[in-house]
Amino acid sequence: QVQVVESGGGLVQAGGSLRLSCAASGIILRINDMGWYRQAPGKLRELVATITSGGNTNYANSVKGRFTISRDNAKNTVLLQMNSLKAEDTAVYYCKAADLIGRIYWGQGTQVTVSS
Repeated sequence: QVQVVESGGGLVQAGGSLRLSCAASGIILRINDMGWYRQAPGKLRELVATITSGGNTNYANSVKGRFTISRDNAKNTVLLQMNSLKAEDTAVYYCKAADLIGRIYWGQGTQVTVSS
């Protein structure tokens, strides 16, 4: 059974830091891309950061210089270190994994709330 499980969300003051973790299991084919997306109330889900199996990263302009994505291919885990958090970073953060043939798996999401 495929599972993508996020953890690490919570409440933090503006300027603070949080680290999100995501672990994927039960995916038979090699996981290619992994990433983080977020969805704020009343808004569409948007890309935060992605990372390929080779370590190439991509960030939304709004988080560049503040967030860092990393992964452990052997463990099928991906981390998102979030620093200098702002109120506008408040959202539900979702982990996404895509396998070698493009099948996509989503986690259930973890809430991040930044108080100003």
